[in-house]
Amino acid sequence: MVVPEPQEKMYYPPDDLKRDAHVPDLNTYLALYRKSLENPEAFWKEIADEFFWKKPATGPMLQYNFDVTKGTIYVKCMEGAKTNMCYNVLDRLVRERNLGEKVAYYWEGNSPDHHMAITYRQLLSQVCRCANVLKQMGVKKGDRVSIYLPMIPELVYTMLACARIGAVHSIVSSSESLCERIDGVYRGEKLINLKQIADEALKKCREKASSSVTKCLVIKHHAFRTKSGAACNKLQTSWDPDCDVWWDEVMRDSPEECEPEWLDTEDPLFILYTSGSTGKPKGVLHTVGGYLLYTSLTFKYVFDHHHDDVYWCTADIGWITGHSYITYGPLANGATSVLFEGIPVHPHIGRFWEIIEKYKVTKFYTAPTAIRLLMKYGREPLYDLSSLRILGTVGEPINPEAWEWYHDAVGQGRCPVVDTYWQTETVSAHYLTLNPHLMFQTFPFFGVEPTILNEHGEELEGEGEGYLVFRRPWPGIMRTVYRNHERFEKTYFKKFPGFYVTGDGCRRDKDGYYWITGRIDDMLNVSGHLMSTAEVEAALTEHPALAEAAVVSRPHKVKGECLYCFVTLKDSREFNHKLVEELKRLVREKIGPIATPDFIQNAPVLPKTRSGKIMRRILRQIARNEKDLGDLSTLADPKVVEELFSKRCEAAA
Repeated sequence: MVVPEPQEKMYYPPDDLKRDAHVPDLNTYLALYRKSLENPEAFWKEIADEFFWKKPATGPMLQYNFDVTKGTIYVKCMEGAKTNMCYNVLDRLVRERNLGEKVAYYWEGNSPDHHMAITYRQLLSQVCRCANVLKQMGVKKGDRVSIYLPMIPELVYTMLACARIGAVHSIVSSSESLCERIDGVYRGEKLINLKQIADEALKKCREKASSSVTKCLVIKHHAFRTKSGAACNKLQTSWDPDCDVWWDEVMRDSPEECEPEWLDTEDPLFILYTSGSTGKPKGVLHTVGGYLLYTSLTFKYVFDHHHDDVYWCTADIGWITGHSYITYGPLANGATSVLFEGIPVHPHIGRFWEIIEKYKVTKFYTAPTAIRLLMKYGREPLYDLSSLRILGTVGEPINPEAWEWYHDAVGQGRCPVVDTYWQTETVSAHYLTLNPHLMFQTFPFFGVEPTILNEHGEELEGEGEGYLVFRRPWPGIMRTVYRNHERFEKTYFKKFPGFYVTGDGCRRDKDGYYWITGRIDDMLNVSGHLMSTAEVEAALTEHPALAEAAVVSRPHKVKGECLYCFVTLKDSREFNHKLVEELKRLVREKIGPIATPDFIQNAPVLPKTRSGKIMRRILRQIARNEKDLGDLSTLADPKVVEELFSKRCEAAA
């Protein structure tokens, strides 16, 4: 969340937006929220009634234990019910709601010359064909399927095909990820040979004596080509007839009908590996029924979805944002979405705005990192963005300067900004959000009951700052860490029995609004004073020369810990001693002398995941000159690490 200024400014949504909203005012929100906590059985049953259930539930809507002292931690939703995710997001819409001819996705390729529209009927046909191909290959209910594809329609087809036949999909992002968790494509100007990377991963899997891989299937498809002519010839494509199949060939004769596998609501839907603050990724497991209910509900209310909207989430499907708000949430609501293969600045810096203008996008959801990247060029969008009605941010805290540029330059001062907070573990949901029709208010989403604890586990009333925890589950919360339930209990429930521990710090102000202060791991204890890295980062990025900042702790002989800051400059700005002194002075003025950074390092690029999340664990290790960095498989560009080590402050050596 944005770190508040002493003099807070209120941003009011347009009257016409409030008039047509699902949650038009605070009283409506409060009534729904109270019902979700006081009568969850009725609240969640109403949501469930919108979907198809092959068999009704025999148990209550939610059962759980959050207290490790009382036994095994568990969450169950609609026990006894049977359904199918794919049926609910496709068949139900095509056959029951007559949305077959509605566009499900406008696919926009890496090059502006490549694009297509895919209707719900076409999507259903392709998913069924793919499901039949998987079944032909021997994939069955409960099997785990690792998917390694760029942002092309076939990625959506494959994950939905898995959901249709009851296979558990796990979308991964690198050869190491494929190995641990289980032609080529251009991303911007960068050629990524996915086939070669996949082959390397499969080789590593086979070399591992303990590997659980039973089948190594690579679907080779024409979309792995560059889609830019002669550049295709640069690829050296390997081929293993025992393993590889050509997508076009197996799909051509595959039937368009495929009966869905009816699953228990608590059957697994997918496994998604987090980057892991300890360096060892966790396999977060989500289940069918609860995930369906919560992604559909959050998408509808947080983005205030209406039938004629064109929605665009710029995230990568390989991350939880993409799972929830490119695939399952929008499809469950019959939405029309943009699916984008490229990057914000290719082939020019106006690519985002060009696409918004082209498809008349009404709801736009992106990361603060992308916003700061585009701000870096110092220009306002030179495109028609009048179709926009709501803007959203996700992934990490957004600083005030970036928020205001997004609101004023992109939203033209008339679009509410929905700043969402959630985790891979807790999603399928935005559980603390700025509702677009409630001005600048940060309250919990339906079914979520947060509280703040101090270090001793005591609840803080009124204003206060401490650990953000949750008293109860909601349908979309994770069920376990794959094959390691002990780690699940230890990580999220052992510190404060009876609560789910997010690992984030939080401050509640006098009005009851929640402000996320960052990971507890990212809190700094300088000379006995606890402070948030997000607060320091917000102060740094107020300097006009900075595009972005990331702050971590570093041991200090006197203070215990000190601040080590990585700063990314805007184009044409020079990193020098004068700038460093200006930045230190700015932090002193905004926060106080105790927060003055000891080290400020030039960081042309920060280490980020493909979804734009800064990997602070790596920055902490760079600050401490620790070369053993652990797992780097989720990094978008591992070469960044080497560059940051080379620019490491000499004084910190």
